[in-house]
Amino acid sequence: MSQDFRSRALRGLTNDTGVYALVDLDGVPIYIGQSTDGIRARVQRHLTSARSDIIANRQIDVWEVAEVWAWPALGADVINSLEAALFAHFDVQSPLMNGSIPVSSRPTETVSPGQRLEIMQGDERIRRLDPSVRLPRQIEHYQRLVDYILVVKDAPHLRRSADAHYVRLSRYHRSFLHRDSAPLGSEDKQQDI
Repeated sequence: MSQDFRSRALRGLTNDTGVYALVDLDGVPIYIGQSTDGIRARVQRHLTSARSDIIANRQIDVWEVAEVWAWPALGADVINSLEAALFAHFDVQSPLMNGSIPVSSRPTETVSPGQRLEIMQGDERIRRLDPSVRLPRQIEHYQRLVDYILVVKDAPHLRRSADAHYVRLSRYHRSFLHRDSAPLGSEDKQQDI
């Protein structure tokens, strides 16, 4: 993948405070987060492994991240409740890789993202969606996460991420076995909120 393309695309991402989603090759969110110091800065840290626990702990594989959705310009009083609402909405549809589950005492409704940004070129995304490319990559990532749990740190949030990976890995496996069938994610494709 062209790092230049990703870098250029990320320059277009808002740096307002708010909530964001890292979205996989299928257009399905894999992680919901918030940033009080700027969405662009936070996402860049995730995607470059610079001071990002979700990368260091092997919770997500940046290789899968093809889009970023943002809900910018939110006040501190709204950020926590929107993050919790979005987490609840997307986690039911496909388990998220978040370690901790965001909660809020102030219920809010989900809203469509204010910004959707593709950070992977179309031809690269198509190549990575090939089950013979994707399945081996995600098996390796799952193995790294399990190894991290066994050797470095065994914690509930990491086990939750491992479980979410396993659910997705099962879908990738089925897609690999039925390569000539409908594309993976067609039954799981997220609709606009």
